[in-house]
Amino acid sequence: MLSEQIAEFTVNLHFDDLPPEVVEASRTAITDWLGSVAAGSLEPPAGKLAAVLRRAGGNPRATLIGLDEKSSALNAALFNGTACHILELDDLHRSSILHPGAPIISAAFAAAEEQGASGRELITAVVAGFEIGIRIAEAVTPSHYYYWHTTATCGTFGAAIAAAKVLSLEVGQVIDALGNAGSQAAGLWEFLQDGAMTKHLHPGKAAMNGMLAAELAGEGFTGAKRILEGEKGFFKATSEKYSSAKAVAGLNKEFRIVGNSYKIYPSCRHTHSAVDLALALASGGLQPESIERITVRTYSHARDLVGEFKCETPYQAKFSLPFCVGAALIDGRLDLESFDFSEPVSSLVKEVGRRCTVIADPEIDKIYPACWPAAFEVLLKNGQVIKDRTDYPRGDPENPATADELRDKFKNLASRAWPEEKVQSALEQLANLERLDRAAELLTGRVN
Repeated sequence: MLSEQIAEFTVNLHFDDLPPEVVEASRTAITDWLGSVAAGSLEPPAGKLAAVLRRAGGNPRATLIGLDEKSSALNAALFNGTACHILELDDLHRSSILHPGAPIISAAFAAAEEQGASGRELITAVVAGFEIGIRIAEAVTPSHYYYWHTTATCGTFGAAIAAAKVLSLEVGQVIDALGNAGSQAAGLWEFLQDGAMTKHLHPGKAAMNGMLAAELAGEGFTGAKRILEGEKGFFKATSEKYSSAKAVAGLNKEFRIVGNSYKIYPSCRHTHSAVDLALALASGGLQPESIERITVRTYSHARDLVGEFKCETPYQAKFSLPFCVGAALIDGRLDLESFDFSEPVSSLVKEVGRRCTVIADPEIDKIYPACWPAAFEVLLKNGQVIKDRTDYPRGDPENPATADELRDKFKNLASRAWPEEKVQSALEQLANLERLDRAAELLTGRVN
């Protein structure tokens, strides 16, 4: 039984079994998550959620990161998972089309705070959650992704596993946790039509619902025993074409967390390959005024989700490949300031963006989501044609960001919420995470 295999893996995974590269990958993932949460906590959607949680109250057992307030562990998982996703700088796992950190680490950390778990226990829980959440997402990808936001749906399973590991649940209890997680797994793409804040809520609810499923299982609250593979289970309900085998193939031998990708640009990951190409042209001295037309060939999901030029709101612009390309070509960068619309979007960005056409390429579709390519064809007004292509955007394992880049990213994000000494302390605690008696020491601002 699939759920039993997953539960046995979860129960039998121990820190001492983890290869050094897996421990290091988990440290990178947790660092990236923490910076994104801290910065995202100050954004308006997080403030609205915090107001609701304050009214609701809760036993103060875990931290609303960035606000440095405490609430119930469930509320903390909800808040931190939501905040992590707001700035569009949280991690991504490519073949699963899943942002694993926001739902999974948010649940793991809230559970770790509540239980007083160690750094080693947090690492192990994060590895387990990534492993199962990613594999379940791979099992239903890519057809699931047409209607369902994988981070919301499959992230719920990963969050449940991570919390179950912190809670030291037994095999039968983990199966119950999966069963109740699956019945709560939801998240539809319709929010893109409105640029709604719903997307931010998705990983927060996944973290909260997964943690709730694990907490309930610990109390003996039963769940469906075949929630994934059953006749009315998750696979059949949410995917036209799925592979149950992908959920467990190579389990405990291959660790998916080492294949995680990290964002450099604060926009939808589907825009990043094209942004890389645009920045390369900008650095080569291409004058935007000389462009007659830009054609970007990519995979169908990118065309459908980010193919239109939109910039009525910053959030729309983050999901507009033509806008991101235009901004990158003109400014030679794409960062948080690129989406600061306190001043009107420049007419040149709009002009270049509107000259950018995104088309789906059947040949590229064949290799997605194993890689996320974009191919450029730029026609200049003098008739010259410039072509370029990349299969792996910056931050992918095949085209990695450097350790210094990721450290600077953390500092830049965390410093929006914390003073310099706390940012530095967090970095030192992260470097020693497996030696912390309590994982919550990451947030204390003290250097051991």
